[in-house]
Amino acid sequence: MNADKIHQRSIPQTTTLLKTSNNVSINNFNLKKTNNSTTTWGSLADASFLQWTTSDVFGLFKYHPVPCFFAVSLLFFMGVEYTLRMIPPSSPPFDIGFVATAYLHRVLVASPTLNTVLAGLNTVFVGMQTTYIIGTWVIEGRPRATVAALFMFTCRGILGYSTQLPLPEGFLGSGADFPVGNVSFFLFYSGHVAGSVIASFDMKRMHRWELAFLFDTLNLLQVVRLLSTRGHYTIDLAVGVGAGMLFDSLAGKYMKKAMAEGGDVLYTNLPHLS
Repeated sequence: MNADKIHQRSIPQTTTLLKTSNNVSINNFNLKKTNNSTTTWGSLADASFLQWTTSDVFGLFKYHPVPCFFAVSLLFFMGVEYTLRMIPPSSPPFDIGFVATAYLHRVLVASPTLNTVLAGLNTVFVGMQTTYIIGTWVIEGRPRATVAALFMFTCRGILGYSTQLPLPEGFLGSGADFPVGNVSFFLFYSGHVAGSVIASFDMKRMHRWELAFLFDTLNLLQVVRLLSTRGHYTIDLAVGVGAGMLFDSLAGKYMKKAMAEGGDVLYTNLPHLS
């Protein structure tokens, strides 16, 4: 028996032994087969679940609480989806963010001046995002955030044009809002939110924690304002967060691939590559 194993059973192992840096085995639930396992779909007698024990089941909840939470959530929302009545075509969409910000919406309806001031402040924040994202390339020589923003806005344009959502009922427009001039814009998804996420991720990579916290706080306030003015549906804002994360990751992969192929023409300051 190897000294580095905590224990070993006589029956086929149903746990995955994860090696740490000190070569110490950790008992864990069999979410992933070991390299030595060669189970095929044709052999049901060797199916993994037939070898599960009570300790395996409880180990799942102990070592993997996040997947367990998502499993419970799946069952819950399956029940919700099967029991909810669908919104008829003649009715406006239901949006829980609009319900949560109903009071703020009434305040802004009663005070057009306040709505204009907040719109102007939001436009300033969009300008801050744009300046930072472009500045990381043209000033610091780190184009990842710029590439991410280009990817993100191109995809937003394609999706926004492909399915054009109706303007939310009660929309409070302002000439001071971005895009300035009270012009048309794509609802899905929010470029305001996605751009802020891209900028914030770059700040965190560069350990600019205070600036990243400021951007995250302003982004949250931006979300509340956009819901209060009915400038975006909740799904637009939620997907905007995911889009910022996704395109930041894709831009990172693209830049690494470009560097590996000798495509460093975008870089002017290689020691600060991110």
